[in-house]
Amino acid sequence: MAPRPALRVDAVLVQAVIAGALSFAHLHDLAAAAGQDGWKAWAYPVSVDLLLVAAWRRLRSDGPSRLAWCWFVVALFASLGANVATAGFLDLADPPALLRLGIAGWPALAFLGGTLLAHSAGDRSPVPPTPAAPDPAPVTPVADDPAPVLPAVDPAPRPALPVPAALVDHARKVAADHQARTGAQIDTDTLRARLSVPAQLADTIAAHLA
Repeated sequence: MAPRPALRVDAVLVQAVIAGALSFAHLHDLAAAAGQDGWKAWAYPVSVDLLLVAAWRRLRSDGPSRLAWCWFVVALFASLGANVATAGFLDLADPPALLRLGIAGWPALAFLGGTLLAHSAGDRSPVPPTPAAPDPAPVTPVADDPAPVLPAVDPAPRPALPVPAALVDHARKVAADHQARTGAQIDTDTLRARLSVPAQLADTIAAHLA
């Protein structure tokens, strides 16, 4: 059977208990001197210590804030004030009116501080973060279908125009005359100009002269 661990006395914890007990007693004595008798005199130190602890927990959990620091200083001032007041600086047999006023107003002040410390942050529900929009899927470029290549189609041959034999004979004479004067065969454009015929008909006549 494993031996039990030895009881270790934490000096810091002992010091905190002693200081808390003395402060508790001073607050009780001060409240009793101000006219708060019975259980009410014991409720005052409990109220001060609870407010001090609540403010310290807010500072530890939520980080530094004006609200937590404000009520921490208020509770600390109340505790330190009781310690100083009971050290002989005040006549507890005949406490001043200002002390009675402070003791009488403390319950409302402590209630306000405790309520603010308990509910000022817890009632605010955190706003859920807006989900980030998913990245759009990459669009794969689609190549345009190439235009179908149509097979080359030979144009339909133009129907040959009927050429009168007399026009062909006249064209021969014109061609012979042109060759006699220029020494070269007549071209289609010149033949069309000399005969005053359309281009298609001039092509047909030139084919007959070839």
